[in-house]
Amino acid sequence: MQDLEFTEIVELICKEDPRFDRKAYTFIRQALDHTVKDLRKRQPERTAKSQHVSGPELLAGVRDFALDQFGPLAKTVLNSWGVTRCSDFGDLVFNLIDYNVFSKTDSDRREDFGEIYDFDEAFVKPFAPKLTRSRRASLGVPRN
Repeated sequence: MQDLEFTEIVELICKEDPRFDRKAYTFIRQALDHTVKDLRKRQPERTAKSQHVSGPELLAGVRDFALDQFGPLAKTVLNSWGVTRCSDFGDLVFNLIDYNVFSKTDSDRREDFGEIYDFDEAFVKPFAPKLTRSRRASLGVPRN
């Protein structure tokens, strides 16, 4: 029943704000669940009461979840849903907040989802081939 309500809410949101595919909303919901579980595992002192996730924490969880779910196609999948930068995740989150699907604290702002990472760095670079020292030299690429 709750998924049906979520689907109906997403349909309403998409009518008002057609920038993002419906799948992006399902993804951000799943990414939030993934992030909460991961934070609890890494920070056991976080209790159910303090399960609030900040914008930067959610963006880190989104990155991990997208890489896990879609591998080298993560950026392509996200882009196909209209998500091309970190602030788009903030827009998704705040659209869900406006419909009372997600909640926020008084200190949460859209700006919290500023450009925390570049999509190429986050979703493409982890799968780029590594240059060996000899290959780097033959291409004239300086050492880092």
